[in-house]
Amino acid sequence: MLLFSQFTSMLALLEEDLKAEGIPYYILTGSTSKEKRIQLVHQFNEGDVPVFLISLKAGGNGLNLTGADVVIHYDPWWNLAAQNQATDRTHRIGQTRQVTVYRLILKGTIEERILRLQEEKKDLADQILSGESASLASLSQEELLELLG
Repeated sequence: MLLFSQFTSMLALLEEDLKAEGIPYYILTGSTSKEKRIQLVHQFNEGDVPVFLISLKAGGNGLNLTGADVVIHYDPWWNLAAQNQATDRTHRIGQTRQVTVYRLILKGTIEERILRLQEEKKDLADQILSGESASLASLSQEELLELLG
């Protein structure tokens, strides 16, 4: 399982819980050296350690994590593409299993609002790319303000 968070402080809390439960894990953040990253990825893909905690920024690029078949986004980031890039680390050459992706969203929280913003941003991009919408310039001031929340 890959567990992504945008906050290294959240990964530290999750790390404490995993230690307390005796669950083996790896952790990768922006402070992890290039050599250590390569080592951790190889060990995860080839080994029996069930959990890989990864900061969203550090895990979004250049990793091949086909050892995972579950991806959890612990907290959403406003940029859905960053989350999708992180998820794509499991969909690489060599993946033999179906991958399940979970996004943890609590009702009535900022995460729920971020999710809504992600969806609106994606819908707007899809409309622009498909030619269904002339441009951002065609939106009224109220529509732009609502889009921004």
